[in-house]
Amino acid sequence: MKRSLSPAVMAIIIVVVLMLDQITKYWIKTGMYLGQSYPVIGNFFRITYVENPGMAFGVRVENVYLFFGLSLLAAVLVFYYLYKLRNDGWIVQTSLSLIAAGAIGNLLDRFIYGKVIDFLDFEFFDISIPSFHLLFWHFPGYSMTRWPVFNVADSSVFVGMVVLIIYLIVLGDPLKEKRRLSSEPTHG
Repeated sequence: MKRSLSPAVMAIIIVVVLMLDQITKYWIKTGMYLGQSYPVIGNFFRITYVENPGMAFGVRVENVYLFFGLSLLAAVLVFYYLYKLRNDGWIVQTSLSLIAAGAIGNLLDRFIYGKVIDFLDFEFFDISIPSFHLLFWHFPGYSMTRWPVFNVADSSVFVGMVVLIIYLIVLGDPLKEKRRLSSEPTHG
């Protein structure tokens, strides 16, 4: 039998990450001016206050209501899977709890401020993809000299997604196993 987390432990994970996310964003919003930046570890790691009105990596969205609705739907889906997998292993439950906490954190920002507060600013490595043609499609190229600024909620979603993807690759889809077990006839 897989060891699973209680609903209380999953709720604690979500609340702790959410509080850490919202407290750090509050400190940044009230203690810095927009665009202000402090070096922490030279130019490698800086605290930089930016506001992101779009999606991850600064992708703009024209219809904010549609985007808010899709964000809300994504959060509801994560909670649905948390419910469906409430008796499964703690790894899946922890990763989904982290994803839920991050989704709620950024959703709160969008609801309260209309944009997400970001401040973790790292210089990892540059990315440069040259432009190319593939059949009838033209890719204009992409270049990034500094990573997009992010926050605790983004980090929580990222860690949760990485753990979940590794879990799915190594151990398979837990919902698929549930469906298989529920469709097998019972012999009595």
